[in-house]
Amino acid sequence: MMETYMEALEWIHNRLRFGIKPGLERMAWMLEQLGNPHHHMKAIHVAGTNGKGSTVCYLRNILQQSGYQVGTFTSPYIETFNERISVDGQPISDEDMIHLVNAVRPVVEQLETTELGEATEFEVITIMAFYYFGKLNKQDFVIFETGLGGRLDSTNVLEPILTIITNIGFDHTHILGETVEEITKEKAGIIKQGVPLISAVDQKEAQEIIVETAAGKQAPLYLLGKDFHNVSYETLQSGEKFSLEMPTGTLTDLHITMMGYHQVKNASLAAMAAVYLQQHGEAVIEEEHIREGLRAAKWIGRFEKMSDNPLVIVDGAHNLQGVESLVSTLRLHYEDKKIHIIFSCLKDKDAKDMIEKLKEVAASLTFTSFDFPRAYGAEELYEIVQEENVLFEEDWQLALAQGKERLRKEKDMLIVTGSLYFISEVRKELL
Repeated sequence: MMETYMEALEWIHNRLRFGIKPGLERMAWMLEQLGNPHHHMKAIHVAGTNGKGSTVCYLRNILQQSGYQVGTFTSPYIETFNERISVDGQPISDEDMIHLVNAVRPVVEQLETTELGEATEFEVITIMAFYYFGKLNKQDFVIFETGLGGRLDSTNVLEPILTIITNIGFDHTHILGETVEEITKEKAGIIKQGVPLISAVDQKEAQEIIVETAAGKQAPLYLLGKDFHNVSYETLQSGEKFSLEMPTGTLTDLHITMMGYHQVKNASLAAMAAVYLQQHGEAVIEEEHIREGLRAAKWIGRFEKMSDNPLVIVDGAHNLQGVESLVSTLRLHYEDKKIHIIFSCLKDKDAKDMIEKLKEVAASLTFTSFDFPRAYGAEELYEIVQEENVLFEEDWQLALAQGKERLRKEKDMLIVTGSLYFISEVRKELL
């Protein structure tokens, strides 16, 4: 029996040694032993390469504005491990975490005696979320974000009322596949028989797979750019403004405070999801709830301003698609600034292409490292591209201090970006 939070957390993290093991057999077995708690929730399932967390945040805020209590399951965490399982945006308590570990531990350890083998860390935290929302603290809605892929992701035992696929990009290619088609097939694995899908997937070959899969499952499909559209987009000092044309009508002058056109897409997915829930009797959601929910949404670690003077922003651009969105946002909102960048990433990422993209807007680029098993060393990143205005410093705290020292003029700004694990550490220091 676990008695302290640190004991519970250590037990969870100890599962990391079992790595990543795609598949649903272990999940199904454990859930059956626990009474199938995932059958007792109104769930929405979200997959995609980027934008899952932001889309979850927008939709959660809309539902909250409509008076509903909303549970979320997201990853990774930025401030505290508990935030992976949250209610109305608030992480569960340490006491709840201890209780959950003690509830699932016997089943997890019993699984090890079967031919199915050991449960991974992600499987354990997913089981805990199912148990929490299905047994301990039922919510009006629960939004689950996939961890990796979709088809064989631990969350894919869900029986959702709605699915969302944000986009397709090249990440985790060693598991999901090397081509857009292979990755899309994995993401499309969350599409269920008769369950509607809302998506912002935009590559032609990816759309074809999404359309074909949805048709085969008789799942109603709503594609951004085909079935609903962003119109009248403009950048604001405080975020973005756009209108959204849908089959049911147009929502004009929607305002979001999260910056970047990619956030307009994420917000559009959430708004379309809310309209669908309203139209099909799953929720009572007014236009004002959508407006206020989108405006109120904030997602830490995603183009998050840490200070104004000097201007310091952290952004968890942890893959090429994320870096492309970051560079686009900087060009839209900070074209007049001299941009200094500090970057660190994991070894399973396409570091070379990410660096080449960052160089397009960087007045200076500093590589650093952090304490994580799969993190690149700063000098390793530097060896990829040795050029003027490209530096390296292994100690990220020293790199951060040096980066701040470069901010001597009003037009100077500092961007700290890369792995979300790295951003988590930097945020603690800056706060």
